[in-house]
Amino acid sequence: MTQREEEILHILKKNPMISQQELADRLGITRSSAAVHITNLIKKGYILGKGYVVKEDPYVCVIGGSNIDIQGFPRQKLVMGDSNIGTVKISLGGVGRNIAENLTRLGMHTRFISVVGDDPYGQRILEEARAIGLDMSESLLIKGEATSTYLSIMDERNDMAVAISHMDSIERMTAEFIKSKQSLIAHAQLVVCDANLPYGVLETLLTTNKDSTFFLDPVSCAKAEKVKPLIGRFHTIKPNRVEAEILSGIPIQVDEDLPRAAAVLHKAGVKRVFISLGSSGVFVSTEHIQQIFKAKPVKVFSATGAGDAFMAALALAYCQGKNDEISTLMAMAAASIALSHQDTINPAMSLELVNTLVKEY
Repeated sequence: MTQREEEILHILKKNPMISQQELADRLGITRSSAAVHITNLIKKGYILGKGYVVKEDPYVCVIGGSNIDIQGFPRQKLVMGDSNIGTVKISLGGVGRNIAENLTRLGMHTRFISVVGDDPYGQRILEEARAIGLDMSESLLIKGEATSTYLSIMDERNDMAVAISHMDSIERMTAEFIKSKQSLIAHAQLVVCDANLPYGVLETLLTTNKDSTFFLDPVSCAKAEKVKPLIGRFHTIKPNRVEAEILSGIPIQVDEDLPRAAAVLHKAGVKRVFISLGSSGVFVSTEHIQQIFKAKPVKVFSATGAGDAFMAALALAYCQGKNDEISTLMAMAAASIALSHQDTINPAMSLELVNTLVKEY
């Protein structure tokens, strides 16, 4: 691409409906010269003809919650109902946001649709996204409202003991708002949703984008119950054991119950089921494999963001055309990277590190 073509492409991205004469005037060239450059860009595949629709790199669209994570870590054994001496960390969070940031750190072009308040926390989320190259330009900024907050208390093993989720702002996302993002969603290579989204938004997404591929993180038991009527529209889901029970209606008391739960979900329409078993690994059920993948031992600093990292790597592997086994190993590697850092997102997350760990499985 020539320097002039780069200049024209930059202008067209900002104003795809600009006329050739306006373009020529802006660049100080003749209209016929502008027409030649545009023809060359079309031939090279950088723009897609009339309307000057700029061809974008493949991207994943993530739709879900953004919030501030406040985590408490006791210095000794956690005592419920009492004041525990320890440390408190504040970081950016939200299932959707965590998945989107992990995807970005793994090198995947990611567009993230969420809701944030116009408070300092919301500004921090937007600024951090810009700093790492995560596109949040289509997100909803709510005037006069606070950004959602997630408060979790960890036990002495750094597993979550209890949490309170204040996710009211995500309820401001409406079906009408998500319809206005139709083009962005329809052109995504993959759409990843978290179940924090209002039911009407999820229903609209699934019914108006029938040709799109959707992944779902159920988030929690309550959210899994909410999304249960829509579960068959998702290509891939990642529940934990209890969420899988809710979605399938099958009690999972022993490992032998896992295939029965997966069978119900497959019958509903789900193509791939990944049931998290915590430190025991993950049960995978697809058209090609059905087995438990054992987790490798890892020193756990925080379990909060492991599931989000797992989903991010799973999405990346799908976009790369990896088979189900490699996809699972990549996801487990990403989860182990998340577990090895106190922050919800491990700043060391990268595709290179994931691939290195996959070789060790």
